Amino acid sequence: MLAILSWEDLAPVPWKNGGGVTREIARAEGDSGWLWRLSVADVGADGPFSHFPGMTRILTVIEGAGVDLLTPEGTIAARPDRPVAFSGETPVEGRLCAGPIRNINLIHDAGATTAEVTPLRGPLVLAAGPGPTWVFCRAGPLRAEGRPVPAGGFAQGAVGPIELGPGAAGLLVRISPRP
Repeated sequence: MLAILSWEDLAPVPWKNGGGVTREIARAEGDSGWLWRLSVADVGADGPFSHFPGMTRILTVIEGAGVDLLTPEGTIAARPDRPVAFSGETPVEGRLCAGPIRNINLIHDAGATTAEVTPLRGPLVLAAGPGPTWVFCRAGPLRAEGRPVPAGGFAQGAVGPIELGPGAAGLLVRISPRP
């Protein structure tokens, strides 16, 4: 069943490290904790990222200029609409490029799940495919199963077809269990 979520539908949850809040979109629980969590975070200052041992993170900037993720292996440049993946165990210090950002953050157990975050640009029509699926509307017009998704909103569920009009932009998020 398709659900349309707006920003107001998402309750704030404290960050694991206490440095701010995130707004959880969805999560799945496993035997030893959660398998994955999809959320939106507002980042207003430089600082350390929370550690998520055993997890993989995919971060996508959806508002603002971006953030540089400083790691022991080097800098990861997280820029608008360019998903970046990194280990939840990696020590990360975030440095904002030019003021606050908002990002979509997918954290998942890569041993139990596969996950992808794909930028979308209109005009485009596509089927979402199997497994849990979300579509974020950065700019419309965007329709999921014929229903409009407002800018800043999400469609979740058995989403498809997805239609983006000229000039529309969004993200497609898919999560599947590993066989």
